[in-house]
Amino acid sequence: MSIQVIKSDVPQPLANYSEASLANGLVFAAGQLASDFKTGVPQEARKHPNFPFYGSDIKLQTDFILKNLAKTFKAAGTSLDNVIKAQVFLMDLNDFNGFDEVWKQYFKVPPPRTTIGTTGLLVKDTLVEIDLIATLPDKPAKVIKSGAPKPLANYSEAMQVGDLVFAAGQLASDFKTGVPASAKRAENFPFYGSDIQLQTEFILENLKKTFEAAGSSLNHVVKAQVFMTNLNDFAGFDQVWKQYFKVPPPRTTVGTSGLLVRETLVEIDLIGYIPRSGLKHEVITSGAPRPLANYSEAFTLGDFVFAAGQIASDYKTGVPAEARTHPNFPFYGSDIKLQTTYILNNLKKTFEAAGSSIEKVVKAQVFLTDLKNFAAFDEVWKEFFKVPPPRTTVGTTGLLVKDALVEIDLIATR
Repeated sequence: MSIQVIKSDVPQPLANYSEASLANGLVFAAGQLASDFKTGVPQEARKHPNFPFYGSDIKLQTDFILKNLAKTFKAAGTSLDNVIKAQVFLMDLNDFNGFDEVWKQYFKVPPPRTTIGTTGLLVKDTLVEIDLIATLPDKPAKVIKSGAPKPLANYSEAMQVGDLVFAAGQLASDFKTGVPASAKRAENFPFYGSDIQLQTEFILENLKKTFEAAGSSLNHVVKAQVFMTNLNDFAGFDQVWKQYFKVPPPRTTVGTSGLLVRETLVEIDLIGYIPRSGLKHEVITSGAPRPLANYSEAFTLGDFVFAAGQIASDYKTGVPAEARTHPNFPFYGSDIKLQTTYILNNLKKTFEAAGSSIEKVVKAQVFLTDLKNFAAFDEVWKEFFKVPPPRTTVGTTGLLVKDALVEIDLIATR
């Protein structure tokens, strides 16, 4: 399948990634920030210093980003009206309400959305990064509604385009009281049960409803992302996860600085498909290290390859010797460069086993524990990609293996 690189007249990034890519009727945009990539946050995206109580920085930045994303999609032959999936990374969740006010002005039918807190963005003073996927006008999306709780904010529960189903990130909330009683331990029985297990079960039961309403099921999920406020909760979460998935889908799990409902511990974001006309996914296994947790290395579905997020671990010792500087030679080499190289070499194996290659990546997300490592990471990145794919890069509070510095999440074609 051919991949078309999309370029408009929006500000071009300093780093090594493309503005967007078009493949198999879907447009994958890079995460966009409110920056001109010359001065930082430009004047039109911030309040005037002499009028600090007029206007709103988050509203101005959101407006700036969405105007640019509209140009990106127009250059690809589509528009914001055809966005089928959104992820939003906020520096401060207190900015969410202002962000959401602008959001609803741009979307007649708001797409499924996942909104989480991040520890950092790549341009000073930026407040939000927006990551979108759209379809082409000749393949319109269908909004999916089930009996799951309806969100307070401006987004749809899920959208179906062709055979694919894109669900909004879901939290353990009824959107009336907060975290409902069924998703938390009883106050008088604090040592019975587990909040993370109850919340995970609540979310997955609702996601079952979402996919059933679309004519699918959790057995047809091909990609999962999990955002946790405390990675110490991971083992409990993973115990519930394996009860819901006979063959667990590729998964990315990272720490987040916050979620939008008080006391929620985890947000789960899924992509699935409708199993019709003989369509089915294939589990991909290569020579890359096998994870300890309950997820697959990658799935193929039609012309797409959905890979799990990968970190620099052999899952036996932790970060292996070849992915870290030698303790006796601490000033020779670079941990982030070694880890990035290790991960991308393993992802090459994954995509080759799927009948694809790293050159066919159409979408990348990168989660860094320290954004100071970005420049060195990006040096390695450009060595692996002749035409760098659209990319979103944000900070995370943590990754699942000690001393891991970066997790890389990729979608490719074949």
